[in-house]
Parts: sequence; C-alpha cells; structure tokens
Amino acid sequence: MRKMGIWREYLIEKLADRERAINYLQAILEDYQIFEDSTVVLRSLHTVVEAQGGISELAKQANMNPEILRKIITNEDSPLIDALTVVLKALGYQLSIQPTHPENLNLEAYTDVLETQNTSTQIAEN
Repeated sequence: MRKMGIWREYLIEKLADRERAINYLQAILEDYQIFEDSTVVLRSLHTVVEAQGGISELAKQANMNPEILRKIITNEDSPLIDALTVVLKALGYQLSIQPTHPENLNLEAYTDVLETQNTSTQIAEN
C-alpha cells in the first residue's frame, strides 16, 4: 500500500506543472471516452486540484466559496461528464482539455446549474 502513496506523491509533484496537468487531464478524458469510467475522471481531477494548490487555492482563483467548489468536483450522484459525453458522442464530438486564462472562468454559472440539479433531485426524491 505504501507504493501507492509514493506514486500519488510523485504524481502530485509532477502535476504541479500546468502543462503536465493539462496533458494528464487530456489523457484521462481520452481514456474516459473509451472506458466511460467517470470515477477515474473525478479522482484524476482531485489529484490535479491537489497538485495545483488544493481546493482553497483554486476557490480563491475562481473567486468562489471553497465548499461550493468541493461539491462541484465531488458530485458523484449524477456525474455531468457522463451526460455530456452521451450528448457529444451523438453529435459526433468529444471532450478536450485546453488551457484558458483566469479572466475567462465562469464557475458561478456552473454553480447555479449544480444547485438547480440538486434541487431537482431532491424534489424528484420526495
């Protein structure tokens, strides 16, 4: 089990480099499009977030509440990536990771969508 810890530490160290993190996530998405395992995508995203400074640091960069960001990247109830992939596949498209500039981030819009999904799920369960 210790070897896994060493591997994760090594991976986090390497993924601190933005270019390596982008390439890693692109490879994970390519793997997802073949095997459709959203758990791997979520775990990989957690690893990159940790390597890039953690949830608190990312939340500061995105100008949002860390708890909301934590909910976004740990939402396993209905992984958005699964639904998005089905639609994109039907259209003949696929997901891709591209670098962006911080001023182009709009995580507030995604937060609103996530909150609406959670409200809809709670209503449907009642």
